Amino acid sequence: MRACIAPARGVTSNADFTRRAVVTSAPNGARVAPPAPIMTNRAPSPPPNYSLTIPSSTSAPVPDVPGSIFFIGTATVLIKYRGFTILTDPNFLHRGGRVHLGYGIHSTRLTEPAIGFEDLPDVDFVLLSHLHEDHFDREVEKRLDRRMPIVSTPHSSIALKAKGFLSTHALATWDRVEVKKGAARMTITAMPGKHGPPVVAALLPPVMGSMLEFDNGDGTTFRLYVSGDTLLHEQLREIPRRYPDIDLALLHLGGTRILGILVTMDAEQGVEALRLIDPKHAIPIHNDDYTVFKSPLSAFERAVEAAGLSERVTYMARGDTHRFGGARRTAELDREPASAPSVR
Repeated sequence: MRACIAPARGVTSNADFTRRAVVTSAPNGARVAPPAPIMTNRAPSPPPNYSLTIPSSTSAPVPDVPGSIFFIGTATVLIKYRGFTILTDPNFLHRGGRVHLGYGIHSTRLTEPAIGFEDLPDVDFVLLSHLHEDHFDREVEKRLDRRMPIVSTPHSSIALKAKGFLSTHALATWDRVEVKKGAARMTITAMPGKHGPPVVAALLPPVMGSMLEFDNGDGTTFRLYVSGDTLLHEQLREIPRRYPDIDLALLHLGGTRILGILVTMDAEQGVEALRLIDPKHAIPIHNDDYTVFKSPLSAFERAVEAAGLSERVTYMARGDTHRFGGARRTAELDREPASAPSVR
């Protein structure tokens, strides 16, 4: 039974999410990325604010196998690593579908998702950067099981709870949640995000980035940064200060414009974010799926090349799978059919 559509494998209420006392790419024409980062010992992170337990059918140690990122479209990806399967910003509308972005503003989808909602594998939880329909569409709202854990901003969590979702978990900036599934461990920390300048801030929901830290079981961690729909802004400078060793980053680009005003990073800001955040490797997503996206991926690719950063960036088409980490210590970009077993 698919956890994303039917009961979420035993996660039935917020009782599984408890506040702690502390408040504080190869074959078929695939391009091959540089060697995967060697995950290093790092200074201990602050204690988590919360704990989320995902039921598991086994308590056995997680095998040392490569992780994967399957790009579905927009900001929707499936992340699989160390026994966890995570769905980000679920958007499964088809070409021609319209999303409402607030205050009478709409946008039309230009692309098809790589797979349909009904094709999803079992998902442990949803990671939602903010509550906009190009990140959590009406069909997802109807079909997603009400018991599915959703980690997001306080604003999104309140709104989703009002819609009947039973396992919404709010993270303010720098809040951390520890996620447990059998022997597997990871943490999620909410990163600062700014969806637009003050002139349009009232029209836009609050947004968060996320830092995912996977425990490799050998004293090392793998850090994956997801930017969320943010512009380049001063608070982002704190990220590399707190997290100087980021293995992989998913950057939301597209140069989205609302009323002519930039509200997500364009090509130039994307390159500056790459320099500032300084991940060992990066993948741009949220590029060309809607009519409000005005900065094409080709512009970012040119800017990256001009900056001499091409070896640190992998470009994914919808349906591609990027593999990283694990015992093989290489990163590959696979171009596979959307129904490939690797995403099951």
